[in-house]
Amino acid sequence: MTDFPKFVEFREEGPREGFQIESKIYPIEQRIELIDMLSDTGLKRIQVGSFVSPRYVPQMADTGELFQRIKRKPGVKYTSLWLNEKGFRKALTAHEVDIDPRLLFYPSEAFAQANNNCSSAEMRERQREWVRLYKEAGYTVDAAYVMTAFGCNLQGPIPQEQVLDDFRFVLQLCEEEDIPVPILVIADTMGWGNPEAVKRMIGALRELAPGARIGMHLHDTRGLGIANIHAALSMGVDMFESSVAGLGGCPFAGHGNARAAGNVCTEDAVFLCHETGIETGIDLDKLIAAAVKAEEIIGAPLMGRVMHSGGLDKFRKAK
Repeated sequence: MTDFPKFVEFREEGPREGFQIESKIYPIEQRIELIDMLSDTGLKRIQVGSFVSPRYVPQMADTGELFQRIKRKPGVKYTSLWLNEKGFRKALTAHEVDIDPRLLFYPSEAFAQANNNCSSAEMRERQREWVRLYKEAGYTVDAAYVMTAFGCNLQGPIPQEQVLDDFRFVLQLCEEEDIPVPILVIADTMGWGNPEAVKRMIGALRELAPGARIGMHLHDTRGLGIANIHAALSMGVDMFESSVAGLGGCPFAGHGNARAAGNVCTEDAVFLCHETGIETGIDLDKLIAAAVKAEEIIGAPLMGRVMHSGGLDKFRKAK
């Protein structure tokens, strides 16, 4: 039985996750142009950059300047990523950053060490402090992410029960701190998921948290990104994080080839939704133009399909 949503929200991560994995640091003017084009597509949330260590991620060292120079469009939120309190404080003091408080969990011990330099247990306990930190700053947790939800290049398969245990911790923490349950995001950080595994995970999470909104952060590393989105849509998921032109991926995922690490492509996923009668509020043609601009900036072919072929509306009208 399927339960497709009527409307799907896409949260764009290309400007941050896309450029952070590149060895080259691209001119800020080019990234501003891309963000401004994305602002005009109907997307309601764009992740501009991250406040992280410039030593480890020098590509994001100018994030503060990006926030100063982009052209904001009413109704669009411009967000950032941080991994520690120092980064959060920078986001709070930067120019007009839309704060989207998040919690991060790592069922993969190896990835926790690689990405956050701590154990999975330490990262879990830190989330208690994050909730209180957000409260003190006047914010409520927006989303809780469980990374490497289907498997990890650094550690191997991740048991579903281990992933669910992190989500149980989220629910318990929300009860203890008397805060609303955030969006529960299943993150296939390294592209291990397949449609059946996606449906099993969503079904199990719905049983655990029947009233919670579920989101997905998917990677198309091994070509199953769109199939996984379709599987999630059939289970009623209505929020996806994605990257224009298929930009991005985690620089600490151990793929060996950065070009294999792409996030699921926003315009391909939007096309899928529109073709199946699901509204997104996004102008596909404008999104395709932004994807073409991203490819122009990178200077190499990117993974998106629809950006190269176009949508079907012009052909339908031609008949």
